[in-house]
Amino acid sequence: MTVRAERRVATIALPEASVEGTASFEAILRKRRSVREFGASSLSLAAAGQLLWAAQGVTSSAGERTAPSAGALYPLEVYLVAGSVDVLPAGVYRYRPQKHALRVHLAGDRRRELGEAALGQTAVSKAPAVLVVVALYARTARKYGVRAERYVHIEAGHVAQNVYLQAQVLGLGTVIVGAFEDDAVRSALELPQTESPLALLPVGTPRP
Repeated sequence: MTVRAERRVATIALPEASVEGTASFEAILRKRRSVREFGASSLSLAAAGQLLWAAQGVTSSAGERTAPSAGALYPLEVYLVAGSVDVLPAGVYRYRPQKHALRVHLAGDRRRELGEAALGQTAVSKAPAVLVVVALYARTARKYGVRAERYVHIEAGHVAQNVYLQAQVLGLGTVIVGAFEDDAVRSALELPQTESPLALLPVGTPRP
């Protein structure tokens, strides 16, 4: 793990994402299930990075990403709420797709507060880590006006499915959580009002 100071904000370089797989796409689709109970195993930094890459990783020199985006405007941001990730201090991190790196947002374990914001769902508070997908609608509204919200929500669905399938490849599990209080999530993660939380994706090793 490499940590460096950038504009007085610590960033953490993630292990290079894998772009080759051995499992067939059809087999992964067939096995995909929602997982709400996780074992005690921590999440590796490489696995966390691979999940983030699946969500919003850059896949071309033109800046195109793993999930389609209306007008290639990319209104979504992904945070990693880490509680038990190997070598990574507990905290909240913003994923930086262009550098495949994490930027420190908050120090300290925020899973309990996030679980309370999600109406007490233990899948959120007990998972080793949670991916939080937020939207900045203005990025898309500048071009698409009143249809922007629809396009952003479609994009969030693509991101969530990518995370599901990548988790399956890694032998992990996840579930998309949409039942939460928006303002409580913002408070738990100290998000600006311009960022609207859309989905929580707790990830970890499925409980046997």
